[in-house]
Amino acid sequence: MVPQGKRAAIGRAFAIELNSGNNLKKVTVPSGAQRILMQGTIGSLKQAQFVEDMVLELVGTEGVLRVDLSREDLAKPSEKRGQ
Repeated sequence: MVPQGKRAAIGRAFAIELNSGNNLKKVTVPSGAQRILMQGTIGSLKQAQFVEDMVLELVGTEGVLRVDLSREDLAKPSEKRGQ
């Protein structure tokens, strides 16, 4: 994902791996637009874990979602997250 030193500079990252394009319900990338919409399913949750305490990995029957989110991030008080 993203080296720890560069996390603050570029923001949080995510990756989605789907077993099939059939699991991807919608991707919208309008020309010139600043918003992108991706919708799909990773199926039923098989496992949720932290990889090297830096990436939250949700493994489903139909794919994997990885988010650049550490255990430490989740331990922070919620009012400080948006700042």
